[in-house]
Amino acid sequence: MRVLGIDPGTVVMGYGVVEARDDEITAIDFGALTNSPRSSIGERLNYLYSELVKIISLYQPDAVAVEQPFLAKNVRSALAIGRAQAIAILAAATRGIPAYEYTPAQIKQRVAGYGASSKEQIQEMVRLQLRLSETPEPNDAADALAVALCHLHETHLDSLLAEQGQK
Repeated sequence: MRVLGIDPGTVVMGYGVVEARDDEITAIDFGALTNSPRSSIGERLNYLYSELVKIISLYQPDAVAVEQPFLAKNVRSALAIGRAQAIAILAAATRGIPAYEYTPAQIKQRVAGYGASSKEQIQEMVRLQLRLSETPEPNDAADALAVALCHLHETHLDSLLAEQGQK
């Protein structure tokens, strides 16, 4: 299974593509799509959408996993993150790929085993699980890889539970 993880943002959007084969998970690609904060919101969203469609076309993921925006003190930034999240879901939908959303706590729980893990702990767990020599940079890319890993772990857990239910 190949998963595209997205850490949404309108100025910087992290992405990470991982693939699970048998019991091995590999990082295929990761990075960040960067916009000028001075660009209009329409220009930023258009850029993000067109770049995500290119990434989806290139890597052909089976699923797209997107981090849900958390309730922030800054309403303006929460709205921007929500717009970026919608663009990621739209890019997946136009290609017929299912999109899944995970809260920050769900991601931390699935990747590190603790829902209140620090950002540094999550980044280290991403590095270890993907057998990378260094923590992925920028941070947005590491966060996107964590979202993709969360989806793989969630899918694996669901299949284990389904097998138990059949016995």
